[in-house]
Amino acid sequence: MKALIADYQTAPISEADRTMLDYAVKLTQRPWEIKKEDIDALRLVGFDDTAILDICQIVGYYNFVNRLADGLGVELEDYWSKE
Repeated sequence: MKALIADYQTAPISEADRTMLDYAVKLTQRPWEIKKEDIDALRLVGFDDTAILDICQIVGYYNFVNRLADGLGVELEDYWSKE
């Protein structure tokens, strides 16, 4: 788990998980750059249309909630602080 948190690109995870996380990062940081090839890459590692929709909706939802919280100045509870 620590390797995944530190850097998912070098963590010991499946190709499908890495492809999904690559998509999630791109959708979060540069959504205007999402292309058909990004969706095709998800299909190539085994995600069907329903799973791709789920990934997109979950990433979009968390981005939405985080932007609301950031925009309203919501602060994390103490237990979320890094140790």
